[in-house]
Amino acid sequence: MYPELITLNLPVLGQFTITSFGVMMAIAFLAGYQVIRVELKRQGKDEQLAGDILLGALVGGILGAKIYYVLLNWPLTVQDPIGMLTSRSGLVWYGGLIGGALGVIWMLRRRGQNIAAMADVAAPGLALSYALGRVGCFLVGDDYGRPTDSWVGIAFPNGQPPSTAGNLRRGFGVDIPAEIPDSQVLSVYPTQLFETGISLVIFFVLWRLRFRDKRAGWLFSLWLVLAGCERLFVEFFRAKDDRFFGTLSLAQILSIGLIGLGAWLMSRLRSDTKETPRK
Repeated sequence: MYPELITLNLPVLGQFTITSFGVMMAIAFLAGYQVIRVELKRQGKDEQLAGDILLGALVGGILGAKIYYVLLNWPLTVQDPIGMLTSRSGLVWYGGLIGGALGVIWMLRRRGQNIAAMADVAAPGLALSYALGRVGCFLVGDDYGRPTDSWVGIAFPNGQPPSTAGNLRRGFGVDIPAEIPDSQVLSVYPTQLFETGISLVIFFVLWRLRFRDKRAGWLFSLWLVLAGCERLFVEFFRAKDDRFFGTLSLAQILSIGLIGLGAWLMSRLRSDTKETPRK
């Protein structure tokens, strides 16, 4: 893996490391911005709204992801609150979704925009951004899965943390045979790539369905259902220590809620399925 791309020695700031995760996050946000801009142009709307959506998602998403992380790891936060808040790691997807949504809503309300209609515009971009962001997780060796002997297994000797037997035992509560030493690096499911692949399929589905004549909010509601199903599925392969609900992780419980919310909204917004002509 390639967690660090280059380290710069900058005046005043000192040493600054550019990580592969940071680069992929930037690419993810920019790709989402471009997709939203193209759709705004197709609909004859102000393309500058894409910048407002990007800014709201960027600021709100990062804040939400960090806040969710420190709350989820409260014992560590109590021990080192400054370190937890300022660490470059620790960005949780569902926190980012909530924070980003609030940031975008605030920006769009200032512009007097229809939130439901703009949510439909943003839905394909959200799927694409998520797919690219997970490539960043893969490159730094984060958010990987449980150990596996299958052909898809990948070892992360320099991951965050490395996929050693000891880290999987103590950090994620994975049941590993006692004869395997803590220092042994194990192959695990590359769940980051699972999410990238599925999310790209979701993007293409939404990109095609954006031509359909549906009530405002329907396409975004569909994204909620598809994104929830994707995360619910992939979590079964993840190395996790937050399975507080039997075999289900906290993320899976939230995914079920996301699916339910999206399905409920779609039922409320049911309308004709006639396609509108392409522009």
